[in-house]
Amino acid sequence: MNNVLIIEDERNFARFVELELKHEGYEVQVAADGPSGLRKAQESDWDVILLDVMLPGMDGFEVCRRIRDMSAVPIIMLTARDSVADRVNGLDFGADDYLPKPFAIEELLARMRAIKRRTTPAADSDEAMLAFRDLRLNPASRTAAKDGKSIPLTKREFDLLAVFMSNINRILTRDCLLDSVWGVGADVETNVVDVYVRYVRNKLGDSAEDGYIQTVRGIGYVMR
Repeated sequence: MNNVLIIEDERNFARFVELELKHEGYEVQVAADGPSGLRKAQESDWDVILLDVMLPGMDGFEVCRRIRDMSAVPIIMLTARDSVADRVNGLDFGADDYLPKPFAIEELLARMRAIKRRTTPAADSDEAMLAFRDLRLNPASRTAAKDGKSIPLTKREFDLLAVFMSNINRILTRDCLLDSVWGVGADVETNVVDVYVRYVRNKLGDSAEDGYIQTVRGIGYVMR
């Protein structure tokens, strides 16, 4: 994860983050508004994009949505807007993480490393197909299918379904799912898990009662 795009209109803040990342060995480019940031995101292959919410020309949520339509590049939203609603919006639009300002650069670096661990398979990992009933999940190509028909999943939805399909018949708490998909220590409320379980159920044509993912009241969820 060496190529970083910063989309941020606060010049001094962007310069600070740029210098810190370059000091750590990253290659960094900066865009100061939404439209130019989107263009840069489309023009190159990035390992991670650091995206502000309050941008001139096009807000960060829309930039995130458009990037996610064309790419699975990891996106970390950096913003002073840290309400639960804003964090949920950022994640719903496809962000991988959400870091409120102000923050310590060490935390940003740690979150970037965590995303790299989640998105880069270990060299000796077994990338075998995951299967359950008529569902098939390919971790190597990050594709999913039901009864032979492709299922369009966002990166977060894919990761969530992969956790369930790797733990058939095992009850998973919301905290466990949060740590597995969003990362340990992620600044995200556990109710976001419920939102994404609903998204995945909808794409599977699932139901809460007798579908693939079942609710265990007061605990979490189970795939069985």
